[in-house]
Amino acid sequence: MALTLPEAVLDDGPTGGIVDEQQLCAIAWALAGAGHLKDVSRAEQRLIARTSQSPAQAVIEQVASAIRQGEDPLGTAFASLRPAAQRRKLGATYTPASLIGPMSEWLANHKRASRVVDPGAGSARFLVAAGRLLPEARLVAVEIDPLASLAARANLTVLGFDERSEMHTADYRTLALEPGPGPTAFIGNPPYVRHHDIAPEWKAWLRERSAELGLKASALAGLHVHFLLATAHHARAGDYGVFVTSSEWLDVGYGQLARDLMAGPLGGLSIHVLDARSQAFADAATTAAVTAFEVGDSQRGVRVRKIKRMEDLRCLQGGRRFSRERLRTARRWSSLLEPKVSVPREFVPLGEFCRVHRGAVTGANSTWVTQQDDPRLPTSVLFPAVTRASELINLGSDALRDDGHLRAVIDLPEDLDVLDADGRELVKQFLSSARQAGAASGYIARHRKPWWSVKLRDPAPILATYMARRPPTFVRNLIAARNINAVHGIYPIDFLSDEALSRLTKSLGERATVAGGRTYAGGLTKFEPSEMEQIMVPPPNWLESSEALASLA
Repeated sequence: MALTLPEAVLDDGPTGGIVDEQQLCAIAWALAGAGHLKDVSRAEQRLIARTSQSPAQAVIEQVASAIRQGEDPLGTAFASLRPAAQRRKLGATYTPASLIGPMSEWLANHKRASRVVDPGAGSARFLVAAGRLLPEARLVAVEIDPLASLAARANLTVLGFDERSEMHTADYRTLALEPGPGPTAFIGNPPYVRHHDIAPEWKAWLRERSAELGLKASALAGLHVHFLLATAHHARAGDYGVFVTSSEWLDVGYGQLARDLMAGPLGGLSIHVLDARSQAFADAATTAAVTAFEVGDSQRGVRVRKIKRMEDLRCLQGGRRFSRERLRTARRWSSLLEPKVSVPREFVPLGEFCRVHRGAVTGANSTWVTQQDDPRLPTSVLFPAVTRASELINLGSDALRDDGHLRAVIDLPEDLDVLDADGRELVKQFLSSARQAGAASGYIARHRKPWWSVKLRDPAPILATYMARRPPTFVRNLIAARNINAVHGIYPIDFLSDEALSRLTKSLGERATVAGGRTYAGGLTKFEPSEMEQIMVPPPNWLESSEALASLA
């Protein structure tokens, strides 16, 4: 008989009137302090010591009652009180019941686990659900944020799960997980943190630990990929699990390690990709992928399925099965979900004769993007440029013929001595103001030399939008405008005539669909340069011949 959770379990209910983090800490400690999870970390001790007042007993009882009824007032309060920008630093995005229910049910019905581990437990929503369905399993919560850790202790204690639970207020990558008496199950929502916010020593950890499995890792991988790798090291044959993550690892280059893990050591079983228009997380615009795995399973293929409704996620069933060998050779796994599009036999990928490049990253558009006639600077360093995708989308034409609606990018030479005396003086005054505004201390500025040189690319003959709720817009760049990373530039490898470039622009506009990119929540589709290079277009000799193209009509 399949195990299912009651509808009320883990509802995102009321916050119990919790007004600040100190009160949240005090209530959580009042609920957890008398239980078996009272041995808190030093970080939690410091939080507890800073609470000034003990909460009223009526408030404690109200919160405890809500927890017993299947709500998560502490987790809801945490997500409400802690600003999203601050939570994003640790990847704290709390998972809704609509995802937790199906994932927990699959975990309980797949096989009987002796232990359940949540790598980024938050307020223990997943462990609470798993604890109800697996009454004999030990529950292991790992959470780096001390306040969230206290909330998890409280939830587990109120529900009577504390005697069979353990709490680690630590980074999951440092966890020492001893083998269990039976299968260990892993479940959760590994934190999503971009590589910019991951310390160099952890990027080195990623490379070293990947190499131990015979795999390669990119330093551009996000924290969720780190957690998948840590799970591969913690798990043993027969262990299994289910994670919900952003679906980007299915396609991007820095997701290759995640794909290799699922096709290899982690033993992927199924991947369910939610429809981009269904925003699974209230505070994260991402397309979610629910991935189930069993370590050591190398015989069965991996089922891949796109689902339109959250209800279709129940039981994690269905999908088209692909062999692991097929997955190892596929560049983009989401393409396995796309219908085949018929193209003329003679067409070739755009990348066979063109290169697609991102525009320059300024690091601080408020500093480096200005008006074309900015009197603070010499005209020689002001370059008319496309700085917003809307400047192409709203053009109403497939050719950019004037720059009247464009702004300018300030692109200073590396050697300021090439400027005349008046120009140098203006630039020095500008740089002094830019430095005071923090333009020299940003991530991009700190990683380029000198910090003031944006280094715009040469004008691209064709410009293309790459992120919108529609197919890309392609525009012939007749005025040699520059572009920043709001749009891509398309550069022929060899010479193409003006007529051929115009025909290519028209063909790209006709051939491109959203299917070639990666779609995020709300239908926002993004094309990386390598994905845009896969668009099938007429070959160069056809583009140079109007008769050849006319034969397609």
